[in-house]
Amino acid sequence: MLRPSITFWQDSWRRFKKNKVAVIAAILLIAIGIFTLVVPMISPNDFAKINTVDKNLSPSAKYWFGTDELGRDLFVRVAIGGRISIIIGICCTMVQVLVGTLYGGISGYFGGIVDDIMMRIVEIIGSIPYLVVVILISLIMGKSVFALVFAMTVIAWDNTARLVRGQVMQLKEMEFIHAERALGSGPSRIIIKHMLPNVLGIIIVRATLSVPGFIFTEAFLSYIGLGVVPPDTSWGALAAAAQQKLMFYPYMLFYPCLFISLTMLAFTLMGDGLTDALDPKLRQ
Repeated sequence: MLRPSITFWQDSWRRFKKNKVAVIAAILLIAIGIFTLVVPMISPNDFAKINTVDKNLSPSAKYWFGTDELGRDLFVRVAIGGRISIIIGICCTMVQVLVGTLYGGISGYFGGIVDDIMMRIVEIIGSIPYLVVVILISLIMGKSVFALVFAMTVIAWDNTARLVRGQVMQLKEMEFIHAERALGSGPSRIIIKHMLPNVLGIIIVRATLSVPGFIFTEAFLSYIGLGVVPPDTSWGALAAAAQQKLMFYPYMLFYPCLFISLTMLAFTLMGDGLTDALDPKLRQ
């Protein structure tokens, strides 16, 4: 009996659903996303409101995650911090993927001297210590979400560019691309209609695995004092503020670190699941 004809994306979704670990990771990410969006809207406590009467309280029925040294509700602050951390991670990933895909696609498609020059630039960028550049740009541009996104993405797209370039160079030698050229199609049509859909799976996997890296980088920068500006906060900023009180109030550090760990783990596991699901070699 012949198997029903299904598209590549339908088959990928079918295989992804069979990966229980990846599905659980995706559900966990959705739950964390809902938590960061809904809690600040329904909570009676404002994340920036100072209440010195209730400062440094342990977790209770009133304050589920306790309060900080200014009496602010940590449950709401962790939700707000997660919103900012995840937004920064997603924005950085979008910039990285967009720049890397465009750069690598142009380099791989045109080849020759264009490819040589563009890849030498990528090699120079890749030789620069990433964290040094991020810290220097953060110091120069100051503390803001835009400065963080710019600092973390200014040279982070080089690996994506290499990956896309390699795939495009393989694709452009295939028969259906030669046939499209013979029919008179220009580079823009070939790239948009044929090459981009064929590298989209790899780009999606790359994006999924990049988000936790950017979240961790943001947490590190916030931890050393180069993150978001108060009263806004992030998971890294909450961890930085709590580390000096670890011996007396460990719950202040536990909750932001827990959400950082869960989010990074979930993105990594989901990315592994997408890698298997989108691999055409595993299609049955």
